[in-house]
Amino acid sequence: MSISPIGQQVSTRVNDPASVDAAILSRFSTRAYLPRAVDRSVLQEVLELAARAPSGTNTQPWKVYVLQGAKRDELVAKTCAAHDAISANPALAAEYTESYDYYPEKWVSPYIDRRRECGFGLYGVLGIGKGDKGRMHEQHQKNFRFFDAPVGLIFTIDKVLGRGSLLDYGMFLQSLMIAARSRGLHTCPQAAWNGFAKIILPLVGAGESEMVVCGMSLGYADESATVNTFETTRVQAQDFTHWVD
Repeated sequence: MSISPIGQQVSTRVNDPASVDAAILSRFSTRAYLPRAVDRSVLQEVLELAARAPSGTNTQPWKVYVLQGAKRDELVAKTCAAHDAISANPALAAEYTESYDYYPEKWVSPYIDRRRECGFGLYGVLGIGKGDKGRMHEQHQKNFRFFDAPVGLIFTIDKVLGRGSLLDYGMFLQSLMIAARSRGLHTCPQAAWNGFAKIILPLVGAGESEMVVCGMSLGYADESATVNTFETTRVQAQDFTHWVD
């Protein structure tokens, strides 16, 4: 891997923009992975590239925990057990709260429409019927198994930082996912982990000042899995862009 030295970015030329475009366009939330291991050197490269993401006054608010092997499996086991317990006794959900509001308290159009389209579309591909709570629970729990990816990532941020740092974090995450695609890897960013911070933070050794931003599955996609045929739609640029001349 070669990263342009500081001060030389302005003179760097992107000789193959089609590859950059392909990495962006082929990124999607991958929900089934092969058991193939990911070399640590590749993970290190991806993280080094993501580190070049912009942040306000160069605060670089990201902290990443990479889980593989026994620690990954321990987190999966403990979180799935909690998820099952909540399903059996919904009152337990009060014990697992998110540190920040990822979704709005009240959904309005067009956001609720897009959310429903996504959910119905995914369940439709999987053949999960409306009201099939058992299969819905099973599919949702795959989040907490990292969709069988060999690498699980947990991202945290210092609680002292402001809302703008979450914007910075989004750019870091996208940079990481695009860097992963350029190496043949796929990912799935997951807000589903946010409610289980009380399990996650002690297990990964996070400090008291940290809060969970999200998790992410990373690995080599299972191209034979039906779930990976699901593709979300996107609003066209002409529909969200306003030219102010």
